[in-house]
Amino acid sequence: MRGFVHSSTPSRVIFGAGVVDGLGAEAARLDARRVLVLSGPSRRSVDRIRGALGTLFVAEFTGARMHAPVAVTEQALAVAREHEVDCLVAVGGGTATGLAKAVAARTGLPQLIVPTTYAGSEVTSVLGETANGRKTTRSSPGLLPETVLYDVDLTLGLPVDLSIASGVNAVAHAVEALYSPQVNALIDAVAHAAIGLIVPALAAVAARPADRSTRADLLEGAWLAGTCLASADMGLHHKLCHVLGGSFGLPHAPAHTVVLPHVIAFNAHAVPDVTAGIAATMGVPDAAAGLAELIGTLGGPTSLRELGMAEVDLTEAARLAVVAPYPNPRPVDAAVLETLLRDAWHGRTPDARVPSSPSPR
Repeated sequence: MRGFVHSSTPSRVIFGAGVVDGLGAEAARLDARRVLVLSGPSRRSVDRIRGALGTLFVAEFTGARMHAPVAVTEQALAVAREHEVDCLVAVGGGTATGLAKAVAARTGLPQLIVPTTYAGSEVTSVLGETANGRKTTRSSPGLLPETVLYDVDLTLGLPVDLSIASGVNAVAHAVEALYSPQVNALIDAVAHAAIGLIVPALAAVAARPADRSTRADLLEGAWLAGTCLASADMGLHHKLCHVLGGSFGLPHAPAHTVVLPHVIAFNAHAVPDVTAGIAATMGVPDAAAGLAELIGTLGGPTSLRELGMAEVDLTEAARLAVVAPYPNPRPVDAAVLETLLRDAWHGRTPDARVPSSPSPR
């Protein structure tokens, strides 16, 4: 028998094609009168957001950056105060969502999130911030966005390489929920549903990037995976990616894409039934090898080296990953993690062997 504690996410979710056109009405539901729009420098879809808000739009900040640097949050706060805003709208991926959460944490302002990737963080109460070269996370009900508008049309132009990396990032949320201390029948069902939607859609979106049905599957799967992340503790995979991104500047979703197969293989010894279930949902004999093969076939990143990680930094990354570790079904230490990271750096095919000594360099 397993015991668990389960928390639901009370965000309002609106899903469909063209739903962003109702953004102004959603802001009005929150009694908003002066809205600040947050995004990254690309400003993809921002013009449509401004049009949907109409006269409620009063200011824009386009400096969102990966891993929510505190210095950037301070800049956005200055804009919010200057324009006396009473509501935040974030449009983009997890970077824009993270900035909205960071500003909300310091102001209490309500958040409306319009995702254009498959990040999933928009339905969680978790915020990861970076300061002084370290990424830390915290969770609070006040960080949870009030409303999320999933508009499939806004994802049609997402480049295939970003779609693959972002989609695998979403798979990671579902995978780690399946062996979290909070796992229960609901998380089991939702996580497998997410994996079952996302994995086949990854191959389909590479072949038909403008297919609305495929994009809808990816977006719905990302939402389901995000709800798993909201209800369960993160594990070793997320800890490694937080270290790689926060301390070494690696891009968030691509780092997930490289690391996830290796962590699945590593944990297979401790949770064989879980990894067998993941493989069955994917329709492959082995979850780690099957996911790695899919990523490679679709042209996704397969090594930390190609993401810009310096080999000399692997030892320090492993050391940092065992500081304040996240719960994981298999114990870890710095030596074991250095071997895992070295395999990921070289782009070796992941397997379920026990890393017990430094792997060949």
